[in-house]
Amino acid sequence: MFTIVLPTYNECENLERFVTVLEGVFAAHGLDGRILVVDDNSPDGTGRIADSLAGRYDNVSVLHRPRKQGLGPAYIAGFRKALADGSSYIFEMDSDFSHDPAYVPRFIEAIQDADLVLGSRYVPGGKVENWGFTRRLISRGGGIYARLILGIPVRDLTGGLKCFRREVLEAIDLDSVSSQGYGFQIELTYRAIRKGFRVKEIPITFTDRQEGESKMSRRIVFEAATLVWKLRFGSR
Repeated sequence: MFTIVLPTYNECENLERFVTVLEGVFAAHGLDGRILVVDDNSPDGTGRIADSLAGRYDNVSVLHRPRKQGLGPAYIAGFRKALADGSSYIFEMDSDFSHDPAYVPRFIEAIQDADLVLGSRYVPGGKVENWGFTRRLISRGGGIYARLILGIPVRDLTGGLKCFRREVLEAIDLDSVSSQGYGFQIELTYRAIRKGFRVKEIPITFTDRQEGESKMSRRIVFEAATLVWKLRFGSR
């Protein structure tokens, strides 16, 4: 059994349609999957939509958090619940259709001989759609920067579509993970590699959101840029 953790903040335009498509993928492939929405008290009513979906689908649950605290803390809260519920595999996934739900069966297959599977935009076959030059430069350049400083071979360290074996999350000290933005993606992958877990990258197409607003900010970029030095020299 696996759980897909969906952190949400102001995703009222995407969440219902995204969960419906995910449910269709589960049904078409006979997958025993759960969906956990972690909502940070979205003022646009995303939490109410999530509750409605939980009433409609037996495999959907909602974790309401009192305020917006960032991507990292939302995922950590979701991981803890998924582990407590007995999931063997735990996914990270965006609910804005940047990540295609159709990839889920491929990740389930890939995790059978890996401990952490990463959806990569920067391995052969991977690509990005609907991004401008600046966003591409920040993403690609940031990944190269992090890879060189940390000395690990992963090509897409900032990607947000992942599947963990539960053993990986159990081995990482989740209490000590304090990254709030997209640096969280770098930190967990680095910690998994340092623990000796097998990491596999598979190509995906990342498509920028069509509805709603991006959560990217200068503060998030700065956090990720400084994080890699802290990880490299062991202050975390």
